[in-house]
Amino acid sequence: MQRFENKVVIVTGAGSGIGEATARRFSAEGAQVVLAGRTPEKIEKVAHDLPQERTRTKPTDVSVHEQVKALIDFAVAEFGQLDVLVNDAGIFSGGSVTEVSIEDWQRVQATNVNGAFYGAREAIPHLEKSRGCIVNVASVSGLGGDWGMSAYDTSKGAIVNLTRVLAMDFASKGIRVNSVCPTFTFTNMTADMAQDQELLKKFYERIPLGRGAQPAEIAAVIAFLASDDASFVTGVNMPVDGGLTASNGQPAS
Repeated sequence: MQRFENKVVIVTGAGSGIGEATARRFSAEGAQVVLAGRTPEKIEKVAHDLPQERTRTKPTDVSVHEQVKALIDFAVAEFGQLDVLVNDAGIFSGGSVTEVSIEDWQRVQATNVNGAFYGAREAIPHLEKSRGCIVNVASVSGLGGDWGMSAYDTSKGAIVNLTRVLAMDFASKGIRVNSVCPTFTFTNMTADMAQDQELLKKFYERIPLGRGAQPAEIAAVIAFLASDDASFVTGVNMPVDGGLTASNGQPAS
């Protein structure tokens, strides 16, 4: 299926995990893809496997507005337009509000929240021309709270509501904005957690499908939301969670 032939897609956080899987998915469906990430070696490694004539890389720290603007300008200069922006770049820091350092709190908000804001702000003038869309990567941690994850949960909650307000503000311009809200997904960010069998067991007891997600499963939903198959979908924060948020929290009988 070539749903994105002749479409130009930017994916931030494309060097690993969900971002890497998303870049690969869009490329497989015919897109011209710009891979952005803070570590040049990581995005270059992913790009090496993709069609060179329609793949570009741009080292970018999304917490810096000037670098995000340069990313958007680069994509348009290289491919002539912009159709889809995927705001995936994100970092994690744990701890309650009395445990997390001020520096870590600010760092998480700068990357997770400011990065998505900067991306949307710079992309929207181009998306108006293409009647394109934005897909943000939020989290089930933006739909409900976790113990000991104050900075991360706050940042993902901000993405959830940023998605809603962007969708409302720019629907009249033909721009759709949605987010995906994954549960536990096997990525570099969760590698240590994945080694803890007792912790995994606790996750699986709460997830009706009884397992964590693979990055490609999240990427598939991102691609759907960005495609014409979702042409009447905007302002949605879609759980991709194996049924986790279907529960009211009561234990299985």
